[in-house]
Amino acid sequence: MKIKNITNFLENIAPLAYQESYDNAGLITGNPENKLTGILIALDTTEAVIEEAIKKNCNLIVAHHPIIFRGLKKLTGRTYVERTVIKAIKNDIAIYATHTNLDHVTNGVNAKISEKIGLKNLQILAPKAETLQKLVVFVPSKNASELRSVLGKAGAGSMGNYSECSFSMRGKGRFRPNENANPYLGETQKLGEVEEERIEVIFPTYLQNQVLTAMKSAHPYEEIAYFLHSLENTNPYIGAGMVGKLSEPMTELDFLAHLKQAMNLVTFKHTNLLNKNIQKVAVCGGAGGFLLRDAIRAKADIFITSDYKYHEFFDTENQIIIADIGHYESEIYTTELLADFLKDEFPKLSIQITETNTNPVQYFL
Repeated sequence: MKIKNITNFLENIAPLAYQESYDNAGLITGNPENKLTGILIALDTTEAVIEEAIKKNCNLIVAHHPIIFRGLKKLTGRTYVERTVIKAIKNDIAIYATHTNLDHVTNGVNAKISEKIGLKNLQILAPKAETLQKLVVFVPSKNASELRSVLGKAGAGSMGNYSECSFSMRGKGRFRPNENANPYLGETQKLGEVEEERIEVIFPTYLQNQVLTAMKSAHPYEEIAYFLHSLENTNPYIGAGMVGKLSEPMTELDFLAHLKQAMNLVTFKHTNLLNKNIQKVAVCGGAGGFLLRDAIRAKADIFITSDYKYHEFFDTENQIIIADIGHYESEIYTTELLADFLKDEFPKLSIQITETNTNPVQYFL
């Protein structure tokens, strides 16, 4: 087992294409070809986490937050980031981060928060647009079934709980091969006519090369007639935040008590209560203030996130409750999420969750 086997698996779950432009998800240190000895899962990578990985013979750390966000111009050990990177490289430890890309998938960070709280009927709170493409390709009718199958195996036509979705329409194609052609059907210098199918499939943009390569490998024509569309559609399966419902409404105070217990919180901040029951709940792990308008539009009763500034609490306009539960606290269960993914796929590997508490925020009670 190599490190790249793990990173490839994680990128199938949360493709790097879905990270925000400012992010730095992916393999940060280490050689992907190195043999794997063990995996340590953490929210953050710090010097203490590197030490723990060394002691536990884990040469891959899978973290949620990237240790390097901005370019490093020097590695002198001046900052904790530099010291952590130096220690990882010296000890041949790979660091892999799956960050906003894991935030943006339906079974990612926000799904885990929703599970802890007990939400059902989950939907992405702010679906992303322009993440999809449509392929239209023309093929002889007798080859259409095989081509549809190949495109489906390459990831085209997968939509939520459905796969190999496509649309076809029959018609006649015409062409005249010149003297240098080697036509699959017809004769050179003669106008030919053949029964063809127009096949249309939708796929995530990041799969473009994979889908086109599969199409070209299975298509019988020397020159393939096809075209691509970039779609403006929002993708209901990719985006920021999540919204769902409790099985039964709760009073505000009962829900806040439930939230504290479910997320194992020491304390948390919230806006004024609105004297109404809570059933529809919006969540966003980490700093999710940018989603407040989306939570209000979704008619959520409460929005659970973190890193709110004082003046931003006024933005509720008494339409919704904000609960700021802390950045670490909102995302710590991401380690359980990643452990479950990896243990299900690689049951024989040494996969451990860090015992190091990396929360830089402490509470005086």
